[in-house]
Amino acid sequence: MIHDFRVRWYQRAFHEALVTGSHDRLIEVAHRRWGKDEIVLNAFRNISRQRIGTYWHCLPEYAQARKALWTAINAHTGKRRIDEIFPPETRKVTREQEMFIEFNWGSTWQLIGSDAYDATVGAGPVGIAYSEWALANPSAWAYHRPMVEESKGLAVFITTPRGNNHAKAMFDMAKATPRWFAELSSVE
Repeated sequence: MIHDFRVRWYQRAFHEALVTGSHDRLIEVAHRRWGKDEIVLNAFRNISRQRIGTYWHCLPEYAQARKALWTAINAHTGKRRIDEIFPPETRKVTREQEMFIEFNWGSTWQLIGSDAYDATVGAGPVGIAYSEWALANPSAWAYHRPMVEESKGLAVFITTPRGNNHAKAMFDMAKATPRWFAELSSVE
């Protein structure tokens, strides 16, 4: 059973843009504990049923992906976050070592790190999310972009603000580009 997921009022615009497909490029800059990963993970679970393909969730470092999402326990429920979002009964295959899931409906989802982006050669994802984009290696997107473009895929960038860097440059570009959804969510 999929856990009870509710979109909070301040997450609605981003969530709607993501799940309706109104934009195929999105960037959300928001404070800690805003729920950025939760929104994307739940959306990718649902989107992966509608469009069968490969989906990735990329953190700055591969080891960080394991700690932050694969083995992390939800403090409110006592359950692994990954098992709440992608319950075992929805899975055909789970490869713990690779942080890889194949769903019953045919799509796959995997955690990767921007520190090893070149290990993803030839995969052709239809959806990729970069978590903590401001800390990620920007070369990862340069490497993955042709794959996502070729598959007419979805790219999502979520991050906590970290000053004047590649994430800010992307956000500024996205605000001026109709193809993109760009939102800055402050603590207010």
